[in-house]
Amino acid sequence: MPVTDRIQRPSTAFDGAQRLAAGPLIEVALTVKAAVDAGAAGPLLIFDDATGRVVDVDLRGTRTEIAARLADPTPTETMAPPPPPPAATRGRGRPKLGVVGREVTLLPRHWDWLAAQPGGASVALRKLVEAARRDAGPDQRLRMARETAYRFMNAMAGDLSGYEEATRALFAGDRSGFEAQIADWPADIAAHARQLAFGAAP
Repeated sequence: MPVTDRIQRPSTAFDGAQRLAAGPLIEVALTVKAAVDAGAAGPLLIFDDATGRVVDVDLRGTRTEIAARLADPTPTETMAPPPPPPAATRGRGRPKLGVVGREVTLLPRHWDWLAAQPGGASVALRKLVEAARRDAGPDQRLRMARETAYRFMNAMAGDLSGYEEATRALFAGDRSGFEAQIADWPADIAAHARQLAFGAAP
């Protein structure tokens, strides 16, 4: 993931059950840093709005240092892929862009086609993946939205009344049942779960 995409990734921070900030990851992280310095009660959690996963940001040091670490392509957040092997065993790639080498198994005709593409196999594969992500059909988008909402709910609402029933309603596509189960949740948690699941305004 390019550096600019990482630091601009839409994110939401919570201070306990209250939404603290929403926006690009860099801005949300700095808001959380300010809250920590001001003695916020917490727990303070930052969520990646695209996946619902908690983003573990290193808040030590000054605002400038935090921003520099977020701009560093070395993966430190939970949304990033596992770190690459040590430098001594690192193969080809462009680590400054956060490129991670993985094994791909294809048939010979697939390799032949990839090799004939402009830029070679790696460029062609990246373009194919980006096109698939961009052109995801409604069923895939719906599944991803439900999984994103589930991850957020699991982190923030797992102990709340109606959680299991809300989860079942979420995956069943039963919006009215979902709304009924989250009605008594803290307002910001309910609103964010609803937004992730159904795209409703918070």
